[in-house]
Amino acid sequence: MKELIIKVEGMVCNGCENRVQNALKTIEGVESVVASHINKTVKVTVKNEVTENVIKEKIEDIGFKVKED
Repeated sequence: MKELIIKVEGMVCNGCENRVQNALKTIEGVESVVASHINKTVKVTVKNEVTENVIKEKIEDIGFKVKED
């Protein structure tokens, strides 16, 4: 298991958080998701075989922007 913290732009409310969380939970190997529009982050716990790119692509597919450091 590994924990990823991804910065996300475009989440402005609890509805946005729910949308991101529900989308990421559809990915096989995702154990838990906590999105925060206040912190502009998504914390994802995944099995080791799940790559960060898969998570980022799903976030962008539903209309949010992943912010790279």
